[in-house]
Amino acid sequence: MAEFKFPTEKIKLPSQGHFYPTDHPLSSGEVEMKYMTAKEEDILTNSNYISQGIVLDKLLESLVISPKFELDDMLLGDKNSLLVASRILGYGKDYTFKVGGIEETVDLSTLDSTKIDFKSLSKGQNSFDYTLPNSGTKITYKLLNGTDEKTIAKEIEGYKKIDKNASPEVSTRLRTMITSVEGDNSPKTINDFVSNYLLAIDSRELRKDYQSKNPDVDLAFRSQDGRQKTVPINISFFWPDSDL
Repeated sequence: MAEFKFPTEKIKLPSQGHFYPTDHPLSSGEVEMKYMTAKEEDILTNSNYISQGIVLDKLLESLVISPKFELDDMLLGDKNSLLVASRILGYGKDYTFKVGGIEETVDLSTLDSTKIDFKSLSKGQNSFDYTLPNSGTKITYKLLNGTDEKTIAKEIEGYKKIDKNASPEVSTRLRTMITSVEGDNSPKTINDFVSNYLLAIDSRELRKDYQSKNPDVDLAFRSQDGRQKTVPINISFFWPDSDL
């Protein structure tokens, strides 16, 4: 039987590998991916994967050639970059979708990474010191990865089982993101601080500082109606005609 070689591409990560430990596979700042085949289309339409909410993870696991790493270790912005690259390698750079009833077409190859001042940040470290501007409280925080995102989703689901009207996403994300308060890294201290002492104005400034360091794909685009909107990433992102 003839051997078929899959074409591959090297994908540069928005983080440039900067925030991973120096011995981590992703510290190189790039990932090699293969082009999408019928096998990956089967993954995209797998009803079990879709119902479990793991279909995009399964897709990436199938497409990544090297290096070998746990997908949950990946920073969320780097994962977004692989999803965009997967769409380009699978179905081309032009993505047509509807937002607010308006049909838009975006050239995905023109999407840039967010601008991060890497020179001011320590390589190999995902920990940042920050003094809240109003209370003066000193904290440390980290950039979130796949494991953190699953923890957040699980906690929010638990809250909603207790109170279906609960909407604790901001506070849950902050509790996961903050790693110490005035040098105390105990979960009890962090939970108590976020729930009872973190001022809304400080919360907003902290989230702004987080975004200034968080590497990601800039999914913003200018809509036909002149407004700035965000490219949606979902099942239709990979297969617009799937109706899923």
